[in-house]
Amino acid sequence: MKILIKQAQIFQAQNFKESDILVNDGVIQKIQPEIDEDVDKTIFAKGKSLLPGLVDVHVHFRDPGQTQKETIETGSTASAHGGYTTVCAMPNVTPVPNKINLIKKMISDNRKKGIINVEQFGPITFDETTEKLVDFKAFKKAGVIGFSNDGFGIQSAKVMYDAMMAIKETGLPLAAHVEDHRLMNGGVINPGEAADRFGLKAAVDVAETSQLARDLELARATGVHYHVCHVSKARSVELIRRAKQDGINVTAEVTPHHLVLDDLMIRQNDPMYKMNPPLRTKADREALLNGLLDGTIDMIATDHAPHTIADKGDSFEHSAFGITGIETAFPVLYSELVKTGKVTLANLISWMSSKPTQIFNLNDNNVIKIGNLANFSLWNLADESIVTAAEMKSKGTNTPFIGKTVIGKNTLTFCNGKIVFEA
Repeated sequence: MKILIKQAQIFQAQNFKESDILVNDGVIQKIQPEIDEDVDKTIFAKGKSLLPGLVDVHVHFRDPGQTQKETIETGSTASAHGGYTTVCAMPNVTPVPNKINLIKKMISDNRKKGIINVEQFGPITFDETTEKLVDFKAFKKAGVIGFSNDGFGIQSAKVMYDAMMAIKETGLPLAAHVEDHRLMNGGVINPGEAADRFGLKAAVDVAETSQLARDLELARATGVHYHVCHVSKARSVELIRRAKQDGINVTAEVTPHHLVLDDLMIRQNDPMYKMNPPLRTKADREALLNGLLDGTIDMIATDHAPHTIADKGDSFEHSAFGITGIETAFPVLYSELVKTGKVTLANLISWMSSKPTQIFNLNDNNVIKIGNLANFSLWNLADESIVTAAEMKSKGTNTPFIGKTVIGKNTLTFCNGKIVFEA
Protein backbone atom coordinates (compact mmCIF):
# COMPACT_ATOMS: atom_id res chain seq x y z
CA MET A 1 0.00 0.00 0.00
CA LYS A 2 1.28 3.46 -0.92
CA ILE A 3 0.48 6.39 1.37
CA LEU A 4 1.50 9.92 0.44
CA ILE A 5 1.64 12.73 3.00
CA LYS A 6 1.67 16.13 1.29
CA GLN A 7 3.34 19.37 2.39
CA ALA A 8 4.22 18.37 5.95
CA GLN A 9 6.80 20.21 8.03
CA ILE A 10 9.15 17.23 8.49
CA PHE A 11 11.58 17.22 11.42
CA GLN A 12 14.98 15.94 10.27
CA ALA A 13 18.51 16.75 11.44
CA GLN A 14 17.19 19.12 14.14
CA ASN A 15 15.26 21.24 11.63
CA PHE A 16 11.91 21.45 9.87
CA LYS A 17 11.53 21.45 6.11
CA GLU A 18 8.30 21.32 4.14
CA SER A 19 8.27 18.17 2.02
CA ASP A 20 6.14 15.34 0.77
CA ILE A 21 6.81 11.88 2.18
CA LEU A 22 5.90 8.58 0.52
CA VAL A 23 5.38 5.42 2.56
CA ASN A 24 5.36 2.26 0.43
CA ASP A 25 4.41 -1.00 2.15
CA GLY A 26 5.32 0.56 5.48
CA VAL A 27 8.76 1.83 4.46
CA ILE A 28 9.68 5.48 3.89
CA GLN A 29 10.49 5.45 0.16
CA LYS A 30 10.79 9.12 -0.73
CA ILE A 31 11.12 12.49 1.01
CA GLN A 32 11.24 15.40 -1.40
CA PRO A 33 9.64 18.81 -2.06
CA GLU A 34 7.00 17.36 -4.36
CA ILE A 35 6.00 13.78 -5.07
CA ASP A 36 3.54 13.08 -7.86
CA GLU A 37 2.56 9.45 -8.38
CA ASP A 38 -0.40 7.14 -8.02
CA VAL A 39 -1.03 6.14 -4.40
CA ASP A 40 -3.68 4.36 -2.36
CA LYS A 41 -4.13 7.13 0.18
CA THR A 42 -3.19 10.82 0.25
CA ILE A 43 -3.00 12.81 3.49
CA PHE A 44 -2.89 16.58 3.15
CA ALA A 45 -0.70 17.97 5.94
CA LYS A 46 -0.20 21.63 5.09
CA GLY A 47 0.68 23.49 8.29
CA LYS A 48 1.20 20.29 10.30
CA SER A 49 4.46 18.95 11.76
CA LEU A 50 5.74 15.42 11.20
CA LEU A 51 7.66 14.40 14.32
CA PRO A 52 9.72 11.26 15.06
CA GLY A 53 7.88 8.62 17.06
CA LEU A 54 8.13 9.31 20.79
CA VAL A 55 9.80 6.80 23.12
CA ASP A 56 8.91 6.24 26.79
CA VAL A 57 11.15 3.99 28.89
CA HIS A 58 8.79 3.94 31.88
CA VAL A 59 5.11 2.93 31.65
CA HIS A 60 2.74 0.73 33.62
CA PHE A 61 0.27 -1.25 31.52
CA ARG A 62 -1.01 -3.34 34.50
CA ASP A 63 -1.26 -6.46 32.34
CA PRO A 64 -1.58 -9.21 33.58
CA GLY A 65 -3.54 -9.17 36.81
CA GLN A 66 -4.62 -5.52 37.05
CA THR A 67 -6.45 -5.16 33.76
CA GLN A 68 -9.29 -3.19 35.32
CA LYS A 69 -6.74 -0.33 35.30
CA GLU A 70 -5.10 -0.86 31.90
CA THR A 71 -4.31 -3.54 29.33
CA ILE A 72 -1.67 -3.88 26.66
CA GLU A 73 -4.34 -2.98 24.11
CA THR A 74 -5.61 0.13 25.88
CA GLY A 75 -2.16 1.23 27.00
CA SER A 76 -0.65 0.93 23.53
CA THR A 77 -3.67 2.65 21.97
CA ALA A 78 -3.27 5.52 24.44
CA SER A 79 0.42 5.64 23.56
CA ALA A 80 -0.34 5.93 19.86
CA HIS A 81 -2.78 8.74 20.67
CA GLY A 82 0.06 10.49 22.48
CA GLY A 83 2.44 10.13 19.53
CA TYR A 84 4.49 7.28 21.01
CA THR A 85 5.74 4.39 18.90
CA THR A 86 7.88 2.62 21.52
CA VAL A 87 7.32 2.20 25.26
CA CYS A 88 8.97 0.07 27.94
CA ALA A 89 6.65 -1.61 30.43
CA MET A 90 7.54 -2.14 34.08
CA PRO A 91 7.11 -5.59 35.66
CA ASN A 92 5.07 -4.69 38.76
CA VAL A 93 2.06 -6.67 37.57
CA THR A 94 0.20 -9.63 39.09
CA PRO A 95 1.93 -12.00 39.28
CA VAL A 96 5.35 -10.39 39.04
CA PRO A 97 7.11 -12.24 36.18
CA ASN A 98 9.77 -13.94 38.33
CA LYS A 99 10.06 -17.00 36.14
CA ILE A 100 11.14 -17.36 32.52
CA ASN A 101 7.80 -18.71 31.35
CA LEU A 102 6.03 -15.65 32.80
CA ILE A 103 8.39 -13.09 31.27
CA LYS A 104 8.27 -14.88 27.91
CA LYS A 105 4.46 -14.76 28.03
CA MET A 106 4.54 -11.01 28.78
CA ILE A 107 6.95 -10.32 25.92
CA SER A 108 4.83 -12.45 23.57
CA ASP A 109 1.62 -10.70 24.64
CA ASN A 110 3.25 -7.28 24.20
CA ARG A 111 4.04 -8.17 20.59
CA LYS A 112 0.68 -9.74 19.82
CA LYS A 113 -1.58 -7.23 21.56
CA GLY A 114 0.33 -3.96 21.36
CA ILE A 115 -0.40 -1.72 18.39
CA ILE A 116 2.99 -0.03 18.96
CA ASN A 117 6.35 -1.46 20.12
CA VAL A 118 5.97 -2.51 23.76
CA GLU A 119 9.31 -3.55 25.26
CA GLN A 120 9.54 -5.25 28.64
CA PHE A 121 11.58 -4.81 31.83
CA GLY A 122 12.26 -7.80 34.03
CA PRO A 123 12.19 -7.56 37.84
CA ILE A 124 15.41 -7.38 39.86
CA THR A 125 14.15 -9.52 42.74
CA PHE A 126 11.36 -12.05 43.15
CA ASP A 127 8.04 -10.25 43.64
CA GLU A 128 10.05 -6.97 43.70
CA THR A 129 9.82 -6.99 47.51
CA THR A 130 12.13 -9.89 48.40
CA GLU A 131 15.93 -10.17 48.43
CA LYS A 132 16.07 -13.13 46.02
CA LEU A 133 17.54 -12.17 42.64
CA VAL A 134 16.05 -13.38 39.37
CA ASP A 135 18.09 -15.16 36.70
CA PHE A 136 19.34 -12.09 34.83
CA LYS A 137 21.14 -13.90 32.01
CA ALA A 138 18.11 -16.04 31.25
CA PHE A 139 15.85 -13.00 31.29
CA LYS A 140 18.14 -11.18 28.86
CA LYS A 141 18.01 -14.19 26.56
CA ALA A 142 14.21 -14.10 26.80
CA GLY A 143 14.23 -10.54 25.49
CA VAL A 144 13.96 -8.02 28.35
CA ILE A 145 15.53 -4.59 27.75
CA GLY A 146 16.55 -4.01 31.37
CA PHE A 147 15.72 -4.73 34.99
CA SER A 148 13.69 -2.75 37.52
CA ASN A 149 11.82 -3.11 40.79
CA ASP A 150 9.94 0.08 40.01
CA GLY A 151 7.46 0.89 42.74
CA PHE A 152 9.82 -0.45 45.38
CA GLY A 153 13.22 0.81 46.41
CA ILE A 154 15.74 -1.97 47.11
CA GLN A 155 16.30 -1.56 50.83
CA SER A 156 19.45 -3.67 51.28
CA ALA A 157 22.75 -2.30 50.01
CA LYS A 158 24.06 -5.88 49.76
CA VAL A 159 21.15 -6.94 47.56
CA MET A 160 21.63 -3.90 45.33
CA TYR A 161 25.38 -4.54 45.08
CA ASP A 162 24.85 -8.19 44.15
CA ALA A 163 22.19 -7.23 41.61
CA MET A 164 24.47 -4.63 40.03
CA MET A 165 27.33 -7.09 39.77
CA ALA A 166 25.14 -9.67 38.05
CA ILE A 167 23.31 -7.21 35.77
CA LYS A 168 26.64 -5.68 34.73
CA GLU A 169 27.45 -9.06 33.14
CA THR A 170 24.35 -8.83 30.92
CA GLY A 171 25.18 -5.35 29.60
CA LEU A 172 21.61 -4.22 30.29
CA PRO A 173 20.57 -1.25 32.47
CA LEU A 174 19.33 -1.42 36.04
CA ALA A 175 16.50 1.13 36.40
CA ALA A 176 16.13 2.07 40.04
CA HIS A 177 13.20 3.38 42.03
CA VAL A 178 15.16 5.19 44.75
CA GLU A 179 13.21 5.26 47.99
CA ASP A 180 14.04 4.39 51.58
CA HIS A 181 10.77 2.89 52.80
CA ARG A 182 11.35 3.71 56.45
CA LEU A 183 12.07 7.33 55.62
CA MET A 184 8.89 7.48 53.57
CA ASN A 185 7.23 6.74 56.93
CA GLY A 186 3.78 6.31 55.39
CA GLY A 187 3.91 9.81 53.94
CA VAL A 188 1.59 10.78 51.08
CA ILE A 189 2.97 14.20 50.12
CA ASN A 190 6.11 16.33 50.14
CA PRO A 191 6.84 18.12 53.44
CA GLY A 192 5.88 21.77 53.20
CA GLU A 193 3.04 24.24 52.98
CA ALA A 194 0.57 21.94 51.19
CA ALA A 195 1.11 19.12 53.67
CA ASP A 196 0.62 21.52 56.57
CA ARG A 197 -2.44 23.17 55.02
CA PHE A 198 -4.31 19.87 54.59
CA GLY A 199 -2.92 18.12 57.67
CA LEU A 200 -1.36 15.37 55.56
CA LYS A 201 1.47 13.09 56.64
CA ALA A 202 4.64 13.90 54.72
CA ALA A 203 7.53 11.66 53.73
CA VAL A 204 10.93 12.51 55.17
CA ASP A 205 12.73 14.79 52.72
CA VAL A 206 15.79 12.58 52.18
CA ALA A 207 13.91 9.35 51.36
CA GLU A 208 15.01 9.72 47.72
CA THR A 209 18.44 11.28 48.01
CA SER A 210 19.85 9.04 50.73
CA GLN A 211 19.23 5.89 48.70
CA LEU A 212 20.40 7.55 45.50
CA ALA A 213 23.71 8.49 47.14
CA ARG A 214 24.15 4.87 48.25
CA ASP A 215 23.36 3.51 44.80
CA LEU A 216 25.72 5.88 43.02
CA GLU A 217 28.60 4.63 45.14
CA LEU A 218 27.59 1.04 44.38
CA ALA A 219 27.39 1.88 40.67
CA ARG A 220 30.87 3.40 40.91
CA ALA A 221 32.16 0.14 42.39
CA THR A 222 30.38 -2.21 39.97
CA GLY A 223 30.34 -0.31 36.66
CA VAL A 224 26.73 -1.26 35.93
CA HIS A 225 24.59 1.00 33.75
CA TYR A 226 22.57 2.55 36.56
CA HIS A 227 19.43 4.42 35.45
CA VAL A 228 17.57 6.61 37.92
CA CYS A 229 13.78 6.58 37.54
CA HIS A 230 11.62 9.70 38.05
CA VAL A 231 14.19 12.07 39.59
CA SER A 232 12.33 14.68 41.66
CA LYS A 233 14.78 16.52 43.95
CA ALA A 234 17.26 19.32 43.28
CA ARG A 235 19.75 17.49 45.48
CA SER A 236 19.29 14.36 43.37
CA VAL A 237 20.25 16.38 40.30
CA GLU A 238 23.39 17.56 42.09
CA LEU A 239 24.33 13.99 43.06
CA ILE A 240 23.82 12.70 39.51
CA ARG A 241 25.74 15.62 38.02
CA ARG A 242 28.74 14.90 40.28
CA ALA A 243 28.52 11.17 39.52
CA LYS A 244 28.63 11.84 35.78
CA GLN A 245 31.62 14.13 36.27
CA ASP A 246 33.30 11.27 38.12
CA GLY A 247 32.70 8.90 35.21
CA ILE A 248 30.01 6.75 36.82
CA ASN A 249 27.81 5.01 34.23
CA VAL A 250 24.58 6.72 35.30
CA THR A 251 21.61 8.01 33.32
CA ALA A 252 18.39 9.56 34.56
CA GLU A 253 14.82 10.40 33.63
CA VAL A 254 12.31 13.00 34.80
CA THR A 255 8.53 12.96 34.41
CA PRO A 256 6.42 15.66 32.74
CA HIS A 257 4.51 16.25 35.99
CA HIS A 258 7.65 16.90 38.02
CA LEU A 259 8.77 19.38 35.35
CA VAL A 260 5.61 21.50 35.27
CA LEU A 261 3.94 21.01 38.68
CA ASP A 262 5.04 21.68 42.24
CA ASP A 263 3.43 21.27 45.66
CA LEU A 264 2.28 24.90 45.88
CA MET A 265 -0.02 24.14 42.94
CA ILE A 266 -1.99 21.68 45.10
CA ARG A 267 -4.95 23.92 46.01
CA GLN A 268 -7.10 21.28 47.69
CA ASN A 269 -6.89 17.73 49.02
CA ASP A 270 -7.11 16.36 45.47
CA PRO A 271 -5.83 12.78 44.92
CA MET A 272 -5.08 13.56 41.27
CA TYR A 273 -1.95 15.28 42.59
CA LYS A 274 -0.84 12.23 44.59
CA MET A 275 2.14 10.49 43.03
CA ASN A 276 5.39 8.81 44.05
CA PRO A 277 7.78 10.51 44.24
CA PRO A 278 5.53 13.38 45.32
CA LEU A 279 5.41 16.79 43.72
CA ARG A 280 8.28 18.81 45.18
CA THR A 281 9.02 22.52 45.58
CA LYS A 282 9.29 25.17 42.88
CA ALA A 283 13.07 25.18 43.41
CA ASP A 284 13.18 21.42 42.82
CA ARG A 285 11.10 21.81 39.65
CA GLU A 286 13.44 24.46 38.30
CA ALA A 287 16.50 22.34 39.12
CA LEU A 288 15.01 19.41 37.18
CA LEU A 289 14.63 21.53 34.06
CA ASN A 290 18.17 22.87 34.45
CA GLY A 291 19.34 19.27 34.82
CA LEU A 292 17.75 18.39 31.49
CA LEU A 293 19.25 21.40 29.79
CA ASP A 294 22.81 20.70 30.98
CA GLY A 295 22.62 16.95 30.26
CA THR A 296 22.56 15.75 33.86
CA ILE A 297 19.11 14.29 33.24
CA ASP A 298 19.01 12.45 29.93
CA MET A 299 15.37 12.00 29.04
CA ILE A 300 11.71 12.47 29.85
CA ALA A 301 9.63 9.41 30.81
CA THR A 302 5.98 9.57 31.83
CA ASP A 303 5.71 6.91 34.57
CA HIS A 304 2.23 6.40 33.09
CA ALA A 305 0.29 4.91 36.03
CA PRO A 306 -3.43 4.38 35.34
CA HIS A 307 -5.85 3.64 38.17
CA THR A 308 -9.58 3.08 38.49
CA ILE A 309 -11.78 5.83 39.89
CA ALA A 310 -12.27 3.76 43.04
CA ASP A 311 -8.51 3.28 43.53
CA LYS A 312 -7.92 7.01 43.23
CA GLY A 313 -10.56 7.74 45.87
CA ASP A 314 -11.43 11.24 46.98
CA SER A 315 -8.43 12.37 49.06
CA PHE A 316 -4.67 11.93 49.49
CA GLU A 317 -5.19 9.69 52.52
CA HIS A 318 -7.29 7.12 50.67
CA SER A 319 -5.74 7.10 47.23
CA ALA A 320 -3.32 5.09 45.13
CA PHE A 321 -0.10 6.81 44.08
CA GLY A 322 0.31 7.71 40.41
CA ILE A 323 -1.14 9.53 37.42
CA THR A 324 -1.59 8.78 33.74
CA GLY A 325 0.75 10.58 31.38
CA ILE A 326 1.21 8.96 28.00
CA GLU A 327 -1.51 10.99 26.24
CA THR A 328 -0.85 14.38 27.83
CA ALA A 329 2.97 14.38 27.92
CA PHE A 330 3.82 16.02 24.62
CA PRO A 331 1.07 18.68 24.50
CA VAL A 332 1.64 19.65 28.15
CA LEU A 333 5.40 19.95 27.70
CA TYR A 334 5.10 21.70 24.35
CA SER A 335 2.73 24.21 25.93
CA GLU A 336 4.65 24.74 29.18
CA LEU A 337 8.24 24.53 27.98
CA VAL A 338 8.49 25.16 24.23
CA LYS A 339 5.80 27.81 23.76
CA THR A 340 7.16 29.72 26.78
CA GLY A 341 10.67 29.70 25.31
CA LYS A 342 12.25 27.66 28.10
CA VAL A 343 13.41 24.92 25.71
CA THR A 344 13.40 24.33 21.96
CA LEU A 345 11.25 21.81 20.14
CA ALA A 346 14.49 20.08 19.12
CA ASN A 347 15.35 19.75 22.83
CA LEU A 348 11.98 18.19 23.55
CA ILE A 349 12.20 15.70 20.68
CA SER A 350 15.68 14.70 21.80
CA TRP A 351 14.54 14.02 25.37
CA MET A 352 11.37 12.22 24.26
CA SER A 353 12.69 10.23 21.29
CA SER A 354 16.35 10.08 20.31
CA LYS A 355 17.96 10.05 23.79
CA PRO A 356 15.87 7.18 25.23
CA THR A 357 16.35 5.26 21.97
CA GLN A 358 20.14 5.62 22.15
CA ILE A 359 20.56 5.03 25.88
CA PHE A 360 18.37 1.92 26.03
CA ASN A 361 19.65 0.55 22.70
CA LEU A 362 16.18 0.46 21.16
CA ASN A 363 15.29 0.24 17.47
CA ASP A 364 16.17 3.48 15.67
CA ASN A 365 13.27 3.35 13.20
CA ASN A 366 11.92 6.49 14.90
CA VAL A 367 14.38 8.47 12.79
CA ILE A 368 12.53 9.88 9.77
CA LYS A 369 14.72 8.80 6.86
CA ILE A 370 14.46 6.87 3.62
CA GLY A 371 14.64 3.11 4.19
CA ASN A 372 13.24 3.18 7.72
CA LEU A 373 9.82 1.87 8.63
CA ALA A 374 7.37 4.72 9.16
CA ASN A 375 7.41 5.57 12.88
CA PHE A 376 6.20 9.11 13.27
CA SER A 377 3.27 11.29 14.24
CA LEU A 378 1.61 14.26 12.56
CA TRP A 379 0.88 17.18 14.89
CA ASN A 380 -1.07 20.38 14.55
CA LEU A 381 1.19 22.52 16.75
CA ALA A 382 -1.15 25.50 16.51
CA ASP A 383 -4.22 23.65 17.80
CA GLU A 384 -5.42 24.82 21.21
CA SER A 385 -7.67 22.46 23.14
CA ILE A 386 -8.75 21.42 26.60
CA VAL A 387 -7.65 18.06 28.01
CA THR A 388 -10.75 15.94 28.64
CA ALA A 389 -11.26 12.46 30.02
CA ALA A 390 -13.63 11.66 27.15
CA GLU A 391 -10.83 11.91 24.57
CA MET A 392 -8.47 9.60 26.44
CA LYS A 393 -7.85 6.09 25.16
CA SER A 394 -6.34 4.85 28.42
CA LYS A 395 -8.59 3.16 30.96
CA GLY A 396 -7.13 5.55 33.52
CA THR A 397 -8.16 9.21 33.52
CA ASN A 398 -6.41 9.98 36.81
CA THR A 399 -4.52 13.14 35.97
CA PRO A 400 -4.49 16.71 37.28
CA PHE A 401 -4.17 17.92 33.68
CA ILE A 402 -7.86 17.31 32.89
CA GLY A 403 -9.35 20.72 32.21
CA LYS A 404 -6.01 22.22 31.26
CA THR A 405 -5.70 24.18 28.01
CA VAL A 406 -2.83 22.86 25.88
CA ILE A 407 -1.34 23.67 22.50
CA GLY A 408 -0.57 20.84 20.10
CA LYS A 409 -2.78 18.00 18.93
CA ASN A 410 -1.78 14.70 17.39
CA THR A 411 -3.75 13.84 14.26
CA LEU A 412 -1.97 10.70 13.02
CA THR A 413 0.52 8.10 14.24
CA PHE A 414 2.39 5.54 12.14
CA CYS A 415 4.14 2.64 13.84
CA ASN A 416 6.12 0.00 11.98
CA GLY A 417 4.70 1.34 8.74
CA LYS A 418 1.03 1.13 9.76
CA ILE A 419 -1.43 3.82 10.78
CA VAL A 420 -2.19 3.07 14.45
CA PHE A 421 -3.96 6.31 15.32
CA GLU A 422 -5.91 8.75 13.16
CA ALA A 423 -8.00 11.58 14.55
